[in-house]
Amino acid sequence: MSACDMIDKIKRQELTSQEITEAIIERIERINPIINAYCTPTFDLARETAKKADEAVKKGEKLGLLHGVPTSIKDEVETKGIRSTFGCVIFENYIPEEDDVAVARLKDAGIVMLGKTNTPAFGYAPITNNKIFGPSKNPWDLTKTPGGSSGGAAAACVAGLAPINLGGDGGGSIRIPSSWSGCFGIKPTFGRVPHLFAKLGGTAATLSQGGPLVRYVKDAALYLDVVCGPHESDKYSAPKPPYSFLEKLNETPKKLKIGITFDMNNVQAIDPEVRKIVLDSAEKLTQMGWTLEESKLINLKESSKTLLGVKRPKLRSPSIVIGTIWATSFAHVLKVTKLYNKWKDKMDDTLITMCKMGEAFSAQDVKVAELQIEMINENIAEHFKEYDILISPATTIPAPPFDTTLLDLIEVDGRKTNSTDWAAFTYPFNFSGHPGASIPCGWHSSGLPIGMQIVGKRWDEVTVLQVSKAFEEIAPWQDKKPNFN
Repeated sequence: MSACDMIDKIKRQELTSQEITEAIIERIERINPIINAYCTPTFDLARETAKKADEAVKKGEKLGLLHGVPTSIKDEVETKGIRSTFGCVIFENYIPEEDDVAVARLKDAGIVMLGKTNTPAFGYAPITNNKIFGPSKNPWDLTKTPGGSSGGAAAACVAGLAPINLGGDGGGSIRIPSSWSGCFGIKPTFGRVPHLFAKLGGTAATLSQGGPLVRYVKDAALYLDVVCGPHESDKYSAPKPPYSFLEKLNETPKKLKIGITFDMNNVQAIDPEVRKIVLDSAEKLTQMGWTLEESKLINLKESSKTLLGVKRPKLRSPSIVIGTIWATSFAHVLKVTKLYNKWKDKMDDTLITMCKMGEAFSAQDVKVAELQIEMINENIAEHFKEYDILISPATTIPAPPFDTTLLDLIEVDGRKTNSTDWAAFTYPFNFSGHPGASIPCGWHSSGLPIGMQIVGKRWDEVTVLQVSKAFEEIAPWQDKKPNFN
């Protein structure tokens, strides 16, 4: 059942929040030991909140937009009075004193918090695994990962363990697990939601954006209605839009020009089935009267523009840029906070390797990467001068094994590829801040879901959601569910 339908039934008391919450808790108790989606359940709190939600309905009190709806929160997001480990041994027993802004707004809207979902340490990897809770597993194939870093959220979503799941995306961490697990996830425009990772500081803090992982597009729209808007603690946060995302779903654009790409000049190889499934799916959108044509992004040719009168350098591969920014951010934040030397023996080996790589970069390397981000953004902006939407694969491969690491190589179409290749289509839009979603669009011969990425102009989540809703109606996927018998 969608969150929107749950709310309607709760308000009319056709179903109570307590009944829905108890049914989902029973399901979590049965299925979570299999997939390890939740790392810190909060069932007592959920039952208490659901009871209060039903009492509020009976008393005729004013109800929030998500009144009584069971919801999960990624463990990378701080929750007042509830353990928030960030997937790292350093914070295994950390109890925040206040809620993240998005969590506070969700609570004000009436959610019933079921618990925290699993994530890799600090969300550094597209695979969900850590030294506290171990790996999360893909509900469609328990030998595979649900993705990351919002992997626990994605697994919970497709397994029916919560209709709304809060995640975060700094390089694809909503869209990758949505693709590999088979749910809908959207990364809003940077600044649309007060962001989750300001504490990292520097350029990395301008890449991450919180968003929902859900089974119905309308639930994502409702989520945005709740959490969008400025907050004094986030200097990047934007004003609340003068419309409802959910209400805008009732409108359908008459004309759209859609570009599709399978080459952003950072793609080593794409699984041939992924390419075909995404292309076939994109072509279905022409049924709406919208046009579809090939678009090429991220031109690696030397830039003709200048900086202070000097010709700028050739645009590097975005994979080099993302590696520089994230490695240096993790290395120096952990060093500055004096956590690295104290805890390095207990931290994930791959995270340690990333930190060592980050220490090797110079200040000049970081500044070059920041300049490259602006050049990449210019290329993407050029696309949106001509097109309303961009479509691509969300990931280049279906979900890999759950014990895969950030540095492992997987052969794709005869070439060895690594994690920056698998996420080649997602992180450029963290650089640019454009809104992007992943929607299930088909099934690989391995039995795993494939996601199609839908990217819109900055601040135009509405069109992304409308295109996603149109595709959801053309090619629904919610009737197919993983079997845990």
